[in-house]
Amino acid sequence: MNADAPKCCVLKMGTVPYQDAWQLQDELAAKRLIDEIPDTLLLLQHPPTLTLGRGADRDNIVAEPTRLAAMGITVVESNRGGDVTYHGPGQVVGYPILRLDKPPYKQDLHWYLRSLEETLIVALADSGIEAGRFPGYTGVWTAPGKPETLKIAAIGIRTSRWVTQHGFALNVTSNLSHFDLIVPCGIHDYGVTSVEDWYRRIGARHTANIEVMQGRIVAAFEQVFGVRCEE
Repeated sequence: MNADAPKCCVLKMGTVPYQDAWQLQDELAAKRLIDEIPDTLLLLQHPPTLTLGRGADRDNIVAEPTRLAAMGITVVESNRGGDVTYHGPGQVVGYPILRLDKPPYKQDLHWYLRSLEETLIVALADSGIEAGRFPGYTGVWTAPGKPETLKIAAIGIRTSRWVTQHGFALNVTSNLSHFDLIVPCGIHDYGVTSVEDWYRRIGARHTANIEVMQGRIVAAFEQVFGVRCEE
């Protein structure tokens, strides 16, 4: 990466409760707006959590509240876009805090969404997984448009005064049975997969690893967004 490229600070935070991470995003976004901090990418995991986006239908949570409570799964109404999704151990969750009104970015939410998708597509390609976009849907998909199409990463964002919050969740070693508690992203016709699950499906002799995938995402983020990432 060009040493003169704009800096993006990467914070790898381990496991953080969803609401704590949301509060941190609010604090960082306020600082980013006044240039008190550089662009920042948070990489973390969440305890088992269901989140409802601004356009969510609560009927897409199919499990009873008592079952969720017994499983230790919390439900949070979020201000991100999109419907219901699951977060939990084994995901790489990424929250970019960027000023889209400054170079090298664009004041274009469609461009931003596609760039997040491209970041994950590149990182997955570096992991030996061919993934892509699926027309009509956001996120990243394995075998898009084929009978075995499955969603491997979800995206839901928010911007305020062109500062971004929320972001993406890539399933790496996720407990996929937890997705049975919901209609993921309100999509009935297609299921979900993970890096680990997809390796098994295609017979690849690779091991899914959170830390390795985080590194590949950071490298892809630099490539796609034209920034210089520093931890």
